[in-house]
Amino acid sequence: LVNQVVSHLVQAIRSKEGSFSSIERQSAGSYYERVKISEPNEFDIMLVMPVERIQLDESDDTGAYYYLAFKRNPKEKYLLNFVDEDGKLSAFKMLEALRKTIKQEVKNIKNVEVTVARKKAGSPAITLLIKNPPSEISVDIILTLEVQQSWPLSTHDGLKIEQWLGTKVKREFKFKSLYLVAKQNKREKVLRGNTWRLSFSHIEKAMMNNHGNSKTCCESDGPKCCRKDCLKLLKYLLEQLKMKHPKELKKFCSYHVKTAFFRSCVMWPNDSDWHFGDLDHCFQKCLGYFVDCLQKSQLLHFFIPQYNLLSLEDKASHHFLSRQISHEWNNGFPVFWE
Repeated sequence: LVNQVVSHLVQAIRSKEGSFSSIERQSAGSYYERVKISEPNEFDIMLVMPVERIQLDESDDTGAYYYLAFKRNPKEKYLLNFVDEDGKLSAFKMLEALRKTIKQEVKNIKNVEVTVARKKAGSPAITLLIKNPPSEISVDIILTLEVQQSWPLSTHDGLKIEQWLGTKVKREFKFKSLYLVAKQNKREKVLRGNTWRLSFSHIEKAMMNNHGNSKTCCESDGPKCCRKDCLKLLKYLLEQLKMKHPKELKKFCSYHVKTAFFRSCVMWPNDSDWHFGDLDHCFQKCLGYFVDCLQKSQLLHFFIPQYNLLSLEDKASHHFLSRQISHEWNNGFPVFWE
């Protein structure tokens, strides 16, 4: 159902002359990394636009958010429509234009009822709602720029996977394109909607799908490990706690536990650290690391190590989550059985 709707949209958007005719579809997120938990009712689809030669200027000290400008007239002339008065490529303008096109186009989809959800402030996604009785499927469409140039300085000390996946794999990853998604930087004093955030979802997907220290881990005739199951349990735990305490835990998302999980893979790089039968032990090791991060209010981005994903002004919610997890842990995780 999702493929049918998205294929229709992509074809329609590409056939229109102009701004978005070069987009390619790429699947991202947990469903495609095979770590989806609960029912498959949420999907992330990236619409990737190739852009040549672009200048990146950091918009703050996280090293994750950038203003984009063209060094000279872009080969993609239509992009000039989206440049704001300061000469920056406006994420807001591009998202608005894409949203408008998608809203017109969903009306032409036959046999399925598709609507475009209301805009969520600061979200980089255009969300489609697909009626699929008795429930609804949501598809986040994320506008992504693909830039063929070297990764910025802020990523220099990140991706410490030498011991886990090897130096050669790291080098291959670093040669891949840079992805930028239209994401509002909330730290800006005046929100203009012209910031872009680095995205590594293509690399994360590659790491999830080839996660072993030995090259045969989890292949049909290779030994099985429990890495993916650990991540699923971590995500499920956070999801259930967020449902119980939506207000206190609204700042948390699955990316927090995914980052802690990748850092765990680096701390315990060998496949022998993740025996298939040791799931409970491995899960508790990862969880222990995550709780430690919460208590210190420090969880460094896996690719941009200067960027702390746990903002110091949210200390109270970090401690709240840490207490909730400890309560679950000491009582045999009742939230898993509810």
